[in-house]
Amino acid sequence: MTPIRVGVLASGRGSNLQAIIDAIETKTLDAAIAVVVSNRQDAVALERAQQQGIPGIFLDPKSVAEELEPRKAYDQKILEVLKAHDVQLVLLAGYMKIVTSVLIEAYQGRMLNIHPSLLPSFPGLGAQKQALHAGVKVSGCTVHFVTEGVDEGPIILQAAVSVNEDDTVDSLADRILDQEHRLFPRAIQLFAEGRLCVEDRKTKILETAP
Repeated sequence: MTPIRVGVLASGRGSNLQAIIDAIETKTLDAAIAVVVSNRQDAVALERAQQQGIPGIFLDPKSVAEELEPRKAYDQKILEVLKAHDVQLVLLAGYMKIVTSVLIEAYQGRMLNIHPSLLPSFPGLGAQKQALHAGVKVSGCTVHFVTEGVDEGPIILQAAVSVNEDDTVDSLADRILDQEHRLFPRAIQLFAEGRLCVEDRKTKILETAP
């Protein structure tokens, strides 16, 4: 089977990108990273990509500031890059921008996000802080399909993480991140194997591909 070509959108240190790279190298993930795109020039994710010989591209959001619909214009630039690199599956790995219909429609059912909470609880930014503020005893992470509703797409996989009495935002985030690194490559592999089926907004994991 030809490895699925993935494009990764990232804004920060790229630890989930590294987990994907590691899974590919250990042959637990049958994929090839075609390109990494960031909205931040100083994103460590771009450095990680370049160290692996993967094209790492910075697209400046300010370059479309004068457009009538700058968010859509920016996503159009991203879409052009993804198409130029023959990307089949888009991964949001610590990408701190809300994607628009331009990308979502082009990659409908072919875009995954990793979020640091047990959705539908605590969507959006600061999920770990939200969890601590709410006093929950269990948090975790979720891999889901991307739709136009923020963190509302069909859930693929989840992992639970206990919340300790003395947790800070950073300590909880670190333990959740460990689970993200395990979960995201697994979800990508299920997609690559054709084993994900969405019916009535619920994702079924098939024993074998249809």
